[in-house]
Amino acid sequence: MIEPIPEFGTGEKIRRLGSDGSPDLQRLSCASFNQDTTSLAVGGKNGYRLFSLSSVDRMDCIHQGEESPDVCVAERLFSSSLMVIVSRSTPFRMNIYHFKKGTEICNYSYSSNIRVRLNRQRLVVCLEEALYIHNIKDMKLLKSVLNTPPNPKGLCALSVNHSNSYLAYPGSFTAGEITLYDAGNLRQVTVISAHASHVAAVSFSASGTSLASASEKGTVIRVFSIPDGDKLFEFRRGLKRYVSISSLSFSADAQFLCASSNTETVHIFKLEHHSPSTDSPSWSGYMGKMLSAASSLLPSQVSDMMHQDRAFASVHLSAAGMRNISALSTIQKVPRLLVASLDGHLYIYNLDLQEGGDCRLVKKLRLYESADESPAASEPEAGSLSYAETVSTNTNQDSSSLTGYSEDGGVKRGELIPDHEFADESLRLDDEQEFPPVSFQDT
Repeated sequence: MIEPIPEFGTGEKIRRLGSDGSPDLQRLSCASFNQDTTSLAVGGKNGYRLFSLSSVDRMDCIHQGEESPDVCVAERLFSSSLMVIVSRSTPFRMNIYHFKKGTEICNYSYSSNIRVRLNRQRLVVCLEEALYIHNIKDMKLLKSVLNTPPNPKGLCALSVNHSNSYLAYPGSFTAGEITLYDAGNLRQVTVISAHASHVAAVSFSASGTSLASASEKGTVIRVFSIPDGDKLFEFRRGLKRYVSISSLSFSADAQFLCASSNTETVHIFKLEHHSPSTDSPSWSGYMGKMLSAASSLLPSQVSDMMHQDRAFASVHLSAAGMRNISALSTIQKVPRLLVASLDGHLYIYNLDLQEGGDCRLVKKLRLYESADESPAASEPEAGSLSYAETVSTNTNQDSSSLTGYSEDGGVKRGELIPDHEFADESLRLDDEQEFPPVSFQDT
């Protein structure tokens, strides 16, 4: 999950260049896959939409929310009817809705822009220099983690496995450290020295036992074991240019990891350990042993580069510069790579788990409404995408009227709707039976 907003403190307008060279507003403001990649939420000027990911040919629009205009954060809790929404017009306020009932559960206001992460146990609100951990059953504030290292991009990750409810966020403003926090037991676990430069992306595996990270240079991606923080894998994304990694995502079985950036390429890495055979008579086995022995005599930076794996598979998008998020999923029993772009489309590729290589585009689906076609309609041919540039402007939100922070919950709490909502013990926000999956037919 990711909200593609460059950094806190901005109320940016995202523009793209049309075919005639004239600027045009980008169609979407945000996109996020739910925790098990069974649905996709997108937000824009007219609210948000929620799509099912059960088919390749078309995506049913499960719900269209117009409670808040100009949505910049839209997060769904698994397959439930619980949605967390943030509007660009009020970027300091988090609204929580039960979209099937059509009611607002509650809202909280903070003193700066926010990002949100959630699983069945916790809801985490990330600010530039603080984190707030809520109990998702009743939304009570359990812990305020104050004075965190400056985090202008709101970078954080929460394990979707509530039994390993770990939280990861930058541990230093001057180095590539990651703080690992136990959001279940409310205590810090360790600090991982992940990179030499600032951390730019983090993501947990579905089990919460692995953590992937990338630095702001974007050339090396590392995977660590959790909770001890030992390095398991190291992958080289590229050599010649630095890039901005926009998303990291594990497959459900944690055998593959995909990474997308502001370039035209999405990389997929295979998480397997290579142990060179000591008794292989082949030429490749001999050369492998020679290179392994030679690497011990080389400078550490060169030796590390020799041991870094390259991408197992890749996707070449039609243009660079358009922000996107990627995810690995299985749809209709076939492994797929999903790329949701802020140009308003979802690109679906087939992934060969045995051979890898270039992934084949099988479908391009539209996520926005047009005058003559419904959202999520299929487009038979993927046309050339235009280059997108981001223009930042100052937000008009006045923070002087909002309360400050304190350990006992110094946030401004909104009115509960209805007033007794959380007093009803039968309302279980962590239970999908309380928020059953909905289909296109019953909306």
